[in-house]
Amino acid sequence: MQVRTTLAALALTAPLALAGCEGSVGLSDTASPAPGGSRPPSGAAAEARRDLSALPVRAEGDGGGYERGRFGTRWKDTDRNGCDQRNDVLARDLADVAKRGNCVVVSGRLSDPYSGKTITFSKSDAAEVQIDHVYPLALAWRMGASRWSEDRRERFANDHANLLAVWGVPNRQKSDSGPGEWKPQKSFQCAYAVKYIAVADEYDLAVTSGDKAALQTFLGRC
Repeated sequence: MQVRTTLAALALTAPLALAGCEGSVGLSDTASPAPGGSRPPSGAAAEARRDLSALPVRAEGDGGGYERGRFGTRWKDTDRNGCDQRNDVLARDLADVAKRGNCVVVSGRLSDPYSGKTITFSKSDAAEVQIDHVYPLALAWRMGASRWSEDRRERFANDHANLLAVWGVPNRQKSDSGPGEWKPQKSFQCAYAVKYIAVADEYDLAVTSGDKAALQTFLGRC
């Protein structure tokens, strides 16, 4: 499956800054990109369009029985590199990173992909930068993950390809919404759609009709 190559590339590509935020549901559609805007790997948009057309479309389930613990240990070291997934993602996505020891990120600078805001990260105020699941856990539960094995859910929750370091404010706005209900700034919508579709394809997750329409629009930004 070609998407596995895309997932690996996306997991290694740090999101870069784009522009300001506004609105209660999504971020500004008119934000201008800052220098060095993020783009997905070459050919990924065309692959994402093909994969999106093949994704199953269905309505969300009711979400009964969802708990964060259903997705296993939070930030488990699933790649066995000696560092937990949160610190791996912070080290990947932040600039000017300082660590304590080999793993623990204690400071850095985030160019938030969702809003374009530059955030100074300090471990003493760790909640300012959060690790987001691009395809949210609760939404995945409603779209079929409730029927997965515990091991599969834990792998999904800790998969680098589905994780981004982001500013806490838009992450709280996004919550467990899909792309039909929430959107990042315009300049990140292409990369966001490519990542979302790659994860959905990898884990055989469905999308709603609203999410599919939004993703098609986002891919039009590529």
